[in-house]
Amino acid sequence: MRRTPLALAVSAALVAGTALGLAPAAQAAETGIRFVDIAGEGGTVLKANVVTPAGAAASARLPLIVLPTSWAMPQIEYLAQAQKLADSGYVVVSYNSRGFWQSGGEIETAGPKDVADASKVIDWALANTPADADRVGMAGVSYGAGISLLAAAHDPRVKAVAALSGWADLIESIYSGRTQHLQAAALLGGAGYVTGRPCPELKEILGDFLSSNLDKEDEMIAWGRKRSPVTYLDRINTNGAAIMLGNAWGDTIFPPNQYASFYEKLTGPKRLEFRPGDHATAEATGILGLPNDTWTNAHRWFDHHLKGVDNGIDREQPVQLKSRSTSGYEGYPDWTSVHANQRKFDLDGTQRIWANVDSGANGGITLLTNLLDQFLRTPPTVSVPLLPRAFAGVWQSERYATPQRVRGTAKVHTTVTSTKESGTLVAYLYDVGPLGVGKLVSNAPYTFHGKTPGQPFAVDLELFSTAYDVPAGHRLALVVDTVDALYIEHNPTGAQLTFSSPSADPSYVSVPLREK
Repeated sequence: MRRTPLALAVSAALVAGTALGLAPAAQAAETGIRFVDIAGEGGTVLKANVVTPAGAAASARLPLIVLPTSWAMPQIEYLAQAQKLADSGYVVVSYNSRGFWQSGGEIETAGPKDVADASKVIDWALANTPADADRVGMAGVSYGAGISLLAAAHDPRVKAVAALSGWADLIESIYSGRTQHLQAAALLGGAGYVTGRPCPELKEILGDFLSSNLDKEDEMIAWGRKRSPVTYLDRINTNGAAIMLGNAWGDTIFPPNQYASFYEKLTGPKRLEFRPGDHATAEATGILGLPNDTWTNAHRWFDHHLKGVDNGIDREQPVQLKSRSTSGYEGYPDWTSVHANQRKFDLDGTQRIWANVDSGANGGITLLTNLLDQFLRTPPTVSVPLLPRAFAGVWQSERYATPQRVRGTAKVHTTVTSTKESGTLVAYLYDVGPLGVGKLVSNAPYTFHGKTPGQPFAVDLELFSTAYDVPAGHRLALVVDTVDALYIEHNPTGAQLTFSSPSADPSYVSVPLREK
């Protein structure tokens, strides 16, 4: 049953990639864009394009922007944005990441060769264009965002970064709660095989990951850490690049929590933006050359930090959030301030559920569900009163007299007793209306191994960060079950999970709320 939505998601991603390339490709013939070959690490040929401001003198020294392509995307991905940047005075070099499309080599998944490639592209640009070595920026969506952040750690020439829909922690992105994010990993793996040449290490890692080979868990985690910008946080802070991070609340490939945590640890100039949507959907219209808030602010970020333009972006609140329920942005001085006001509701009593059966609560389908929520405000829904209590634990808050503006990361604390040593649970937070219809606010999975059957243990789980307004007259509900097509579950046949609230350690949900 899982293969159909995954196949549709892969197909949708590839169709989107083709569509995103159509308009820029036609534009390229009109603007004199140069298509070049750049020798990457080890001499691997990287297919690239260069856009230089019209009429730029050979002696001029202009700020440089380097754009590595997204996973599975062709080299023309960023041409619309490259032209906009060139029109405002930047030299722009975009290149196809190694292993994809016409570029040589194999897919290394932001490994050392990919990081070295970024430096080789900067070298080439400084030698072959009027680029200024003291004003180098990098940007990208998804894969390009991750490579840009890693490059900022390893190449001190990178002075500013706009990392959009990317990752800071690869493990927390696709293995949060020690649970494999099935659809995300399968989408990335499938798209990689279709559009590129995965290296043997990636093939092995992906196979072990999707087959739940726990004997290789430490190796998989080490592989992911090597490719995570947070691992090199000290280097990034020492180099001092100005870092702008942008992501969508509903990103099912790189959820927002890991970006927010990374942002808080940065010590240089920084900015964090979260908007409604799924993976890369917040930036998609900008890639097509249409008006787009994310790209507009990325340009402003570069203008200030690479050109010295006094455009006010440094005086704005550095954390900018857009709610899934309303229009407009809210500013905060830091991510901690988003969580300043916490409200709890208790998870009273004892509830026991059978595993291995989908209760009907779910987080939707990668790319599709949160894209619909972005444009139509239609999150996944369930009838909370009709959820089968044999397979779903349900707790509800009181009915709220005033709107509750959820902002940030809701946290669940509970005590679990399992009849088996391993298991998976998925927690969902719903906005429940007067008729009992629940709209999904957030969710997250949690997997355990090596527990003693019948022995209670505490569980602390962070749900995926979000911004959602619960209307007056509604209540919040926490639903817990054991099956969701987004994730690989580890529930043995016949397993039961019991949720309790000991008097010495009460169970609760803590919800961050905006006061005004």
